[in-house]
Amino acid sequence: MTDRIRPLQPGEAAPAFVLPAANREGLASLASLLGRPFLIGFYRGLHCPFCRRQVGQLSSLQPALQAMGVETLAVINTPLERARLYFRYQPTPVTLLCDPDCRTHRAFGVPRVEVLPDGSSEQPEWPLRTTMADFLGARINPGGEMPEPLPPMEANTVLNAKDGFELDEADKTIFANHGTQLVGHFLVNADGIVGWAQIEARDGPNSLGVFPTAAEIMAAAGKL
Repeated sequence: MTDRIRPLQPGEAAPAFVLPAANREGLASLASLLGRPFLIGFYRGLHCPFCRRQVGQLSSLQPALQAMGVETLAVINTPLERARLYFRYQPTPVTLLCDPDCRTHRAFGVPRVEVLPDGSSEQPEWPLRTTMADFLGARINPGGEMPEPLPPMEANTVLNAKDGFELDEADKTIFANHGTQLVGHFLVNADGIVGWAQIEARDGPNSLGVFPTAAEIMAAAGKL
């Protein structure tokens, strides 16, 4: 049976976490962040071209959020050394944290989609579970980079080739274990209380890879 992970909602307390940083020394934790608001995004690993792009989109918002006193963090489920190597050449002003087991994703309630086996008696219930037919039937092109929307796995292949990104063994392992992890963003106030939450593709797989708009994030940050 699928675990019924429920995303944290506004008004709920953020869970404690401690994660290593890939683009600076040391650790980041909820305890170290209390006293100032922060935006934290939870992404799949570097194997996912959509998540690499979303980290870039988050990076572009970092100066404006910083001016509002909001710290910006991104959590990827890529091993620390692999992430350090990648971001040595693709730097980001966002504090980049590594959680290869997705434990923090789960603590914040970011769902992972289960693909039901053929003949399963369970009914599809997105975003908890879906059939392979429904997943393969999705068509995505969130950034408009491709000539036309493609099935998610084909879109991954096309964009990785465009980026010249080759999966190493660490990427392949993470993809095999967490390939259907969804993305989530949370704004947390200075007291550690969630003020805004957004989960990827809440209305179905056709909106996989879509980043919340800058206007939506900035408006939510302004209300903290």
